[in-house]
Amino acid sequence: MAAVAAGTFTIVTSEMLPVGLLTPIGADLGVSDGTAGLMMTAPGLVAAVSAPLITLAARRLDRRVVLCGLMALLAVANLLAALAPVYPVMLAARVLTGVSIGGFWAFAVGLAPRLAPEPLVGRAAATIASGIAVASVLGVPAGTFVASVAGWRAAFAAVALLSVALCVALARLLPALPAERAARLSDLWRVWRAGPLRVVLVVTALVVTGHFAAYTYVRPFLEQAAGAGAAAVSAVLLGYGVAGVAGNFAAGARAARRPRGVLVTLALLIGVATALLAATPGSIGPATALLVLWGVAYGGVSVTLQMWVVRAGGGEAGMAMLTAVFNAAISLGAFAGGRVVDGASVPAVMWLGAGLSLAAAAVAGISGRRTTNGS
Repeated sequence: MAAVAAGTFTIVTSEMLPVGLLTPIGADLGVSDGTAGLMMTAPGLVAAVSAPLITLAARRLDRRVVLCGLMALLAVANLLAALAPVYPVMLAARVLTGVSIGGFWAFAVGLAPRLAPEPLVGRAAATIASGIAVASVLGVPAGTFVASVAGWRAAFAAVALLSVALCVALARLLPALPAERAARLSDLWRVWRAGPLRVVLVVTALVVTGHFAAYTYVRPFLEQAAGAGAAAVSAVLLGYGVAGVAGNFAAGARAARRPRGVLVTLALLIGVATALLAATPGSIGPATALLVLWGVAYGGVSVTLQMWVVRAGGGEAGMAMLTAVFNAAISLGAFAGGRVVDGASVPAVMWLGAGLSLAAAAVAGISGRRTTNGS
């Protein structure tokens, strides 16, 4: 469980690293903040495609072998990013990152029932998902700190080394995990046709798109709207991440029983926090408090969605589809946020995030009146 959680930490750190480095990377490679946001769009889009495709291609391969291979690919991707001389090379590196993200998540998020007894599945899923929140606490702020000391290229190089270490750890610590059943294309279609599972995917698309439309540009927001410097940005992101860890475990314990209700609460909190950020810019103190609230709420989103898929009977195919939609939403959110930032303003992107998050809460709430699955 610890090895898989560390793997999710490394995957998410790699995916989110540009959030804390957006400004210096854009300046060094000669692109705008909005264009630099494509470093988030590219891996999200590729991960959305690779998740179901790798699930189908792996078929009867041992899941331990697959996870180790994907972690090795992540090491190559981060090394290429560290050496990128021009922006197109950076985007190519982020495409490779997306392949690794999509495949790793498609298998890792479904391992909790195989690595823990039934009474502890919820806690096991929260442990695996904790890599997401811990990446926000340690990964992204640490990457921002390394970049402030040694440059953004050193941050990518450090994650490349971490990926190599995790590849070795997964190979040594995971038991053999043979495929329980070869996934078929019809399984993926079944997930979409199932009403309760389709609701989960729609809610995922809304809340994750809204979150990343706003969160991708949180550094420019703090710099421009709250007057924060590099050190303050790192501190605020650290506070956000700590809150995310707390939110992950708090939500995991409850989501095992009532994932839909928990998701409604989390989406409402994200919507309120981002709306208030947009409405009251100008001071780092209130912005920090609202980002902590945002962190608590978003920290519980991933584990709650996973538990909702489990409760709805999605299986490995359901997890693959959840991964696909989740990462497509990351891509769409970063892209839409970039267009708002370049076309309007940085604070305006917070309103977009708020609207989509509140829409997710509404859809999840209304679905509870039609079905008892995931209630």
